[in-house]
Amino acid sequence: MFGFFLFDQLEYRVNDGASDSVRWDAQGWYGGDYNKVWFRSEGESTTSGASATDAEFQLLYSRMVAPFWDVQVGARYDTLSGSGPDRSRWLGVVGLQGFAPYRFDVEPALFVSEDGDVSARLTGTTDWLLTQRLILQPRLETEVAAQDVEEFGIGKGLEYLELGLRLRYEVRREIAPYVGIEWEKLFGQTADFARAEGDDDSNLALVFGLRVWL
Repeated sequence: MFGFFLFDQLEYRVNDGASDSVRWDAQGWYGGDYNKVWFRSEGESTTSGASATDAEFQLLYSRMVAPFWDVQVGARYDTLSGSGPDRSRWLGVVGLQGFAPYRFDVEPALFVSEDGDVSARLTGTTDWLLTQRLILQPRLETEVAAQDVEEFGIGKGLEYLELGLRLRYEVRREIAPYVGIEWEKLFGQTADFARAEGDDDSNLALVFGLRVWL
């Protein structure tokens, strides 16, 4: 039995279309070769203007079903604070995690909320070694929803597309500062909900952060 914990993103974002923010994306696991318990958390909090925080937490059971591929099931908890009352919800999770061809780390997942709302997300990253310590990481994330969930700003259909590029330098394998850019675009009803709240439907951010694993 052994464990691992990673802050893949721990960063400050200088946003073009919104207030500056702090973002985190962390995950870890404990277990053996075939069975593990996974924890994941990601979110973003503004650092100026009206305070707003959007956070997500997952607790999953993971089972290896093929070399480099795990099936994961569990629960997800969302919390959203900012304008208006604080909101939260529970969702069930079924997903995969593994290496696709050409060494892409992919995480497709299906979510069903306590109210029966269905959504799906795909996240993909890969590492390009420029040197043994200088690494460029492209990242893609997108999500689709089967229903409108207005209180969380979610519209039916394609919700958003995020494309990122981060260049990190591994001072040690466990510690790597990085800089990068992140572009996000909202679509359809999700974009309409954002504009109704006075937000832009697209944003380009310059990011400064630290990648740390234990």
